[in-house]
Amino acid sequence: MLSLAPEVICIWLYPTTMRHIRTAARALIILNKKVLAIKMRDRTGEFYILPGGGQRHGETLRQGLKRECLEEIGTDVEVGELLYVREYIGRNHEFRDSHRAFHQVENVFRCSLPNPDGIGPGTEHDKKQVGVEWIPLDDLNNRRFLPEVIKAFFKDDDFIPAGNYLGDVN
Repeated sequence: MLSLAPEVICIWLYPTTMRHIRTAARALIILNKKVLAIKMRDRTGEFYILPGGGQRHGETLRQGLKRECLEEIGTDVEVGELLYVREYIGRNHEFRDSHRAFHQVENVFRCSLPNPDGIGPGTEHDKKQVGVEWIPLDDLNNRRFLPEVIKAFFKDDDFIPAGNYLGDVN
């Protein structure tokens, strides 16, 4: 048996340069040819994203999505099928200066609202969130909607992705 003096015992730690990959879930909600979006504002102006956010340890993606929607849009959602997965590796996209070390895997689910009139301010907003908005599908191309690549998948009053894994896109 190997015996080490106390001053020789080492504890293995992750290097400080190692970063984790964040998992997240987002809700794609279409009603009356409109998509529900979170309105954000940063130093470059306004932009829109789907409701949802990071998964917490111990919760499923569906549980996390329901929690995030209550926080951001103030109402419960019914979580349906998984539509697609996309990665966002910050250093590869427009927010590279502030997202250089950020890597997220987003799982986007088709969702519905048991109470469409129940949308409100929510209990907890993201730092840059300034509102919630229904965007007409025929106006989506006139908006800064992220990820930009999914705009092409909105058809009439439906959403049909090109595949179930979109890769590193924004």
